[in-house]
Amino acid sequence: MCTAATYKTNDFYFGRTLDYEFSYGDEITVTPRNYPFNFKFTESLGSHYAIIGMAYVFDNYPLYYDAVNEKGLAAAGLNFVGNACYNSEQSGKYNVAQFEFIPWLLCRCGNIKEAKELLTNANITNTPFNESLPAAQLHWIIADKNGCITVESVKDGIKIYENPVGVLTNNPPFDMQLQNLNNYMSLSAADPKNTFAPDMNLTTYSRGMGALGLPGDLSSQSRFVRAAFVKANSVSENTEEKSVSQFFHILNSVSQPRGCCKLESGKYEITIYTSCCNTDKGIYYYTTYDNHQISAVDMHRENLDSSALIRYSPVKDEQINFQN
Repeated sequence: MCTAATYKTNDFYFGRTLDYEFSYGDEITVTPRNYPFNFKFTESLGSHYAIIGMAYVFDNYPLYYDAVNEKGLAAAGLNFVGNACYNSEQSGKYNVAQFEFIPWLLCRCGNIKEAKELLTNANITNTPFNESLPAAQLHWIIADKNGCITVESVKDGIKIYENPVGVLTNNPPFDMQLQNLNNYMSLSAADPKNTFAPDMNLTTYSRGMGALGLPGDLSSQSRFVRAAFVKANSVSENTEEKSVSQFFHILNSVSQPRGCCKLESGKYEITIYTSCCNTDKGIYYYTTYDNHQISAVDMHRENLDSSALIRYSPVKDEQINFQN
């Protein structure tokens, strides 16, 4: 289970939580412009936009969970188990394997308009990366400073939804998530008015009662509502530090502490990492479950004209600042 969100102040920010019971060995990975991408069905690319994001690198191939390219287009894949449906290769389509969807898109498209145009003729295939890594059941949030969409490959084909909320979680399908928000239209950041019975002497006894009814559980539908509410009502200054801080507060509203989501295996789902990328500056900020200090990797401090992946292991140990 995961949550992704967008946020805009002076710059545009994009990030996500990755919630799971174990890590594959994720790394902040910069794919420079001349790293060769050999796609399964389309032409190989020896030159393309540079990309930064969190990836599991297997056999020198970056399997991105979330990423942004140097033009400011961002994408993230989130679990969509039971609803994702991929196809075999189709003639006349841009065929792309599920595992290469993010780089296939970010290598080619510089903005959300170009992404929409490319996706109208796309076919996502069920081709596995290898025998040990079958195609994951995902849907995607794709955004830049000018727009946001959700992409779902289902039995009826590829659905491209405008995403006015700038939030994505998991199931149910995105159109149902949007419809569900209607049930919470009365929530407010302000104190509530007595519309229950105006003749009764009903008063607020605590701050924050305008949001009574905001779901607090860890289900994907509840996280969608909560993240959408927090994001829609978020206020911050426009500086980089304040904007990044506020973005992490938005996603921290849906973080998963160990012990609250127990699996049949006896393990617990936790928020393994939380990311926030300034898509204008190409800076990838993150925290991990055991390290709340924000760390960062700036793609523009690297040689983006090289051909080798640049990889950084996340800082996982807690960084505590003693003041005495």
